[in-house]
Amino acid sequence: MKNIKIHGDIMKTFMKLTLLLIISILLFISPTQAQEKHYVSFETLEELQEYLRWTPDRQPLISAHRGGPMSGFPENCIVTFENALAYAPCLIECDVARSKDSVLVLMHDKTLNRTTTGEGEVGSYTLKELKKLKLRDNQGNVTPYQIPTLAEALDWAHGKAIIELDIKKPVTPEEIVRIILEKQAENFTIVITYDTPAAVDYHRLNPRIMISASAKGVEGVLRLLESGVDPRCLVTFVGVYEPSKDVYDLLHENGIRTILGTMGNLDKKAEKRGLRVYKKLLRNGADILATDNVPLAAGAIEE
Repeated sequence: MKNIKIHGDIMKTFMKLTLLLIISILLFISPTQAQEKHYVSFETLEELQEYLRWTPDRQPLISAHRGGPMSGFPENCIVTFENALAYAPCLIECDVARSKDSVLVLMHDKTLNRTTTGEGEVGSYTLKELKKLKLRDNQGNVTPYQIPTLAEALDWAHGKAIIELDIKKPVTPEEIVRIILEKQAENFTIVITYDTPAAVDYHRLNPRIMISASAKGVEGVLRLLESGVDPRCLVTFVGVYEPSKDVYDLLHENGIRTILGTMGNLDKKAEKRGLRVYKKLLRNGADILATDNVPLAAGAIEE
């Protein structure tokens, strides 16, 4: 009986030590570190083009609108980009503005008021002044994070993610093409354009840059296809409402993936009705969901 008691005490001690070790590990690892990151890496533009080319068996993707903000993670913030990649394979969409001293920074609004601790127009501040501010999340809470420069975002994305650049005036195509070349970022960057002439402008400046071009209806798709932009350099944004099947079919016939903007109405619909909303959009022909709700949309593409 004495031996049994000794063995029992040893077992209890072992179990306690094991439990303490597990707790220590869990406390040491942050929530985002504990999750597998969905990184992607491409050595060449051709590898990126192949990854984005449409084929019937391609896995759907998410485009994390403004980087995938949520509580504690502000929009257009590198920490937020990392967090989004813990949920699913994402394109990281972000917005590019210009500081007073002509440095390209990540910011959606013309003013700083909504998303930072500052006030006034972004273009009225130098980079040094902007770096003194802190970003706010969408609930208005101040975070410890600074406004990133585009250069910092491109450095982060290298070997990790595809980054989509939504260009805000007065930033010019020449500035964007220049920094993409300087950072050797052609193999992980997509430039967003809102009409066919803008897509043509970027393609003429550098035919080795991927472009997200907007096309409305079959006529818009035909204009894009006839514009001279290489289809291998294209993904196409089809709007924030589902287009006709003909739009999807025409783009797919040319090997072009489609992006459907679910941010706003379609995201809200999915929040109320569940994953079946996103799944139906994907079945109907959407290939990439541009969403404000990365965690929810992730459930639809991974099932």
